[in-house]
Amino acid sequence: MANKRKIVFIGAGSIGFTRGLFSDIMTHERLTDADVYLVDIHKERLEMARRSCQKIIDAGGYKSTLHCTMNRREALKGADAVMTTILCGDVNVWQHDILIPKKYGIDINVGDTRGPSGIFRFLRTAPEMLAICKDIDELCPGAIYLNYTNPMAMLCQAMQKSYPDLAISGLCHSVQGTSAMLANWIGVKPEDVDYVCAGINHMAYYLKFEKDGKDLYPKIRKAITTKKSVYEAELVRNEMYLAMGYYITESSGHNSEYNWWFRKRKDLIKTYCKTTKNSNWNPGEYGYILKMYKERKRSWKKGFTDWINSPDWNDQAKCTERLKCGGEYASHIINAWCGGEPFKFNGNVPNTGLVTNLLPDACVEVPVLVSRNRLEPIGVGDLPIACVPLTSLSATCEVMAVQGSLTGDPELIYQAIANDPLTASVLSLREIRKMVKEMFAKNKNHLPQFKKINL
Repeated sequence: MANKRKIVFIGAGSIGFTRGLFSDIMTHERLTDADVYLVDIHKERLEMARRSCQKIIDAGGYKSTLHCTMNRREALKGADAVMTTILCGDVNVWQHDILIPKKYGIDINVGDTRGPSGIFRFLRTAPEMLAICKDIDELCPGAIYLNYTNPMAMLCQAMQKSYPDLAISGLCHSVQGTSAMLANWIGVKPEDVDYVCAGINHMAYYLKFEKDGKDLYPKIRKAITTKKSVYEAELVRNEMYLAMGYYITESSGHNSEYNWWFRKRKDLIKTYCKTTKNSNWNPGEYGYILKMYKERKRSWKKGFTDWINSPDWNDQAKCTERLKCGGEYASHIINAWCGGEPFKFNGNVPNTGLVTNLLPDACVEVPVLVSRNRLEPIGVGDLPIACVPLTSLSATCEVMAVQGSLTGDPELIYQAIANDPLTASVLSLREIRKMVKEMFAKNKNHLPQFKKINL
């Protein structure tokens, strides 16, 4: 069939993510008969991803065909859309991104975005992502490439610099997720909110947050300052909003490690990164991601079995509910790219004058319009001055880390980490150099871009 589309999942062994995105894609009429290729290097996870997607096909009566392979080049040839949800290295590799900084007094919650932990995750992941781009450039240069792998901004920046002719954007659900949270706090339906959100990944701000043209920020401020349940739900983010006047996109646990204010002393961690009865999912405990992944390593097979054998599949109403489109952007983007209804989303793209008071080399998260074979980022001008110091510094550190990786310069990596807000609030320059040297030594077998590491 001439109009049959080819969609590729690389890292399909991220089973929960794959089945959610796949289910969303199947809700679009022009994609229900797609050829879908699932790619992973873990044979057992790949088979479970296949069974999950086939369950969705059978339940929805879709006509899509599944193909499973451990050879991504086989999958990519002639693809219309590609998605990546990969993780380079097992927990026994990346746990040191968190454990080594802790030795030096840097308390990390997740460590997948920036700072010493995020930068070393980026350094291990970048070669593989660039190899994927090379294959896309050769085998399906007209495809839309959507990345979900963190650290989002640095990986997208490296790929976009190296392959500027590819249509690449990174996606993060924190934008629409936070919008829905704020709307719920003030009793407004999320779908009734109009917003403009911009900045960098995990550090973007709602420059406008309105309903019917009326500013909703006064209601948000009132909810935060008068309702304990609202204030305690996001201690870090609410404090940041009260200080800067604009709400930030990523959750409190993540944000606590991106700045100078909350994790530099034990008493501050105890005050702002604690669990309360009103806390959202990740308030900021040390090593949260390690705890989560170790638990997932023990339970993922049971989670798959429970999902695929759920009695909900035999209940028509519950089954219909399961097959509804979720809140992720990817399916709407792919549908629009393939000729469906145009769609506006927040994506990670090169800063071609889009955010005028951030570095032009930065990767920014801004509104993007997608239509048939076109990605059109939308400029927002300057960020508010109160948001610039932290955001500009973080974007600059990301640019240094990307340049360091692309040129194989370990000194730039040290300089990026030396300027990281949390790291600099805790350590001296010599202490930072010692820590970075230890992190390089631990990761040397996973960093082929660095021929010599002299620090």
